[in-house]
Amino acid sequence: MKRMHVHVAVDDLAANIRFYSALFGAEPSVLKDDYAKWRIDDPRVNFAISTRGRTPGLDHLGIQADEEGELDEVRGRLETAGIQGLAQEGTTCCYSQSDKYWTLDPQGIAWESFHTLGEAAVFGEHAEEASEGACCTPDLSAGDNPNQCCG
Repeated sequence: MKRMHVHVAVDDLAANIRFYSALFGAEPSVLKDDYAKWRIDDPRVNFAISTRGRTPGLDHLGIQADEEGELDEVRGRLETAGIQGLAQEGTTCCYSQSDKYWTLDPQGIAWESFHTLGEAAVFGEHAEEASEGACCTPDLSAGDNPNQCCG
């Protein structure tokens, strides 16, 4: 089964945690100094906020696959449709280790299809991420290196 993923960059983490906890009727399932995530079943969504976005607002949308085969299916559909993407295997990002496939929609909104392999103790793999913004969203228009989380 797959789960919708939404990541919003925020400027006030505490205020947003209060808002989204009230909206969803649940506390975050992951809480860090710069990041919070609600993995809820009603509605079935993986909703994350962080202070690491390039600018406050929608950072990216995504589909979280429970099984590796589901991620392969999503990637296959996109490639069959001629939609180019960026594959990342075993990348550490947003306190998780995941296999990912990134694409852009026609408006330029980044879509992250991913299968989580496990948790990580750090937000991302590269030291420069702290100053560069959200690690998770590569600049696909610039042809990012698929072996790096942030390009």
